[in-house]
Amino acid sequence: MGAITGGHLATYDEALARDPMAAFGLVREWMRTDWRTLFAELREQRPIFVTPAFTVVTRFADVTEVLSREEVFTVRAFGPRLDAALGGPFMLGRDATPMNWREKGLMQVMLGPRDAAGVRELVGRVADEALDAAAPYGRIEAVHELFRHVALEVCARFFGFPGPDAQTLSRWCRAIVTDGFANFTGAPDIQAASVRAGAEMTDHLRGELARRRAALRAGRQPPDDVFSRLVGTTLPGEVAVDDERIVINMAGLPLGFVESAPGAMAEAAEQLLLRPQVLARALGEAADPERFDRYVWEALRFNPFFKLLPRLCERDHVLAAGTPRGTTIPAGTFVLAAPASAMFDADVVAEPEEFRPDRPGHHRMFFGHGHHACLGVHPAKVIICETVRRLLLRPGVRLLPPPDGQIVRSHGIFPDRFVLGLGSERRAA
Repeated sequence: MGAITGGHLATYDEALARDPMAAFGLVREWMRTDWRTLFAELREQRPIFVTPAFTVVTRFADVTEVLSREEVFTVRAFGPRLDAALGGPFMLGRDATPMNWREKGLMQVMLGPRDAAGVRELVGRVADEALDAAAPYGRIEAVHELFRHVALEVCARFFGFPGPDAQTLSRWCRAIVTDGFANFTGAPDIQAASVRAGAEMTDHLRGELARRRAALRAGRQPPDDVFSRLVGTTLPGEVAVDDERIVINMAGLPLGFVESAPGAMAEAAEQLLLRPQVLARALGEAADPERFDRYVWEALRFNPFFKLLPRLCERDHVLAAGTPRGTTIPAGTFVLAAPASAMFDADVVAEPEEFRPDRPGHHRMFFGHGHHACLGVHPAKVIICETVRRLLLRPGVRLLPPPDGQIVRSHGIFPDRFVLGLGSERRAA
């Protein structure tokens, strides 16, 4: 492995000696603006990067160890915010509890691979309608007019949760997720807005659940969506879920999807548009969606939406034991596992700087790893890839000069604007 010359660690060490808070701010800024160089330097020089505020884990083996050891590295510190917003315990804020195992298994069944083909067809239709509407203008604001629009239509037609309307559902998701992922200082106004949005969302879902119960009693055939499946499924004894658990798990579906899926779509589309030769090869295989999908995942590796996954160390643990980098992580440490770094670890990922769409699936960590890996991975994969495919099939789709052609992010995380140029005709899908 060649020497890394980013110089971040020397700058950090100097800042730490003078002002620890300033050093912390430097690391946060580098993670936002120069993460590739920072992580490369850390992998080579300090793969387990200990700071006064947190520990960053950058090697593939160590990231998978953190994410696989839910009894040591938990999500316990992050569950209370979601619980407060939803008015009750949410399974994704729990680690291997009976409720977590029961409800995670139930939702995996509801979001299984059987729906992938139908969801892909739905997404293609919705994406083409949005792109057709934008084509006469020669441009599209891709975040809201395409990516977020597709996500909200999936919520409405596949999840069975359109909200009172798409705008309200979008507002609820942003308020709740902002508190969960971007409220680093615990700002009271952001927390309060999250709780208000959660109360509105769950109240709406209770009313919708009552209407669906009434329709079933009246013998009316429900639509085939996730909400109807949950309402119509009777489970025996200790694995049964009551109506309040259905409400909270339904609320969790858009919260885990409406921000992350458009984020992934935006990053993947930008990375492919930045590589004209790669894009030409991808379009040459676009008649076979599954072959095209490989290009989306490899593009996303170069700028994944979730670069860090936070965990809390519950007890002293020697990470990477038996290796030269073995480090004791004290109980109470805030740990940031970095899948974005792990996917560039040359010890595991061959020629990580090369764009290679034929990489094996286990080298991809976009949906997490271990106990808290994404429940909806099967529909999510086709939703992200098919939306990007339909966009890039458009003749004349292109990045525009700054500032329009740049992704604008809210809170440094969530995409809010990305304007792309469009041609007026559609390639055959």
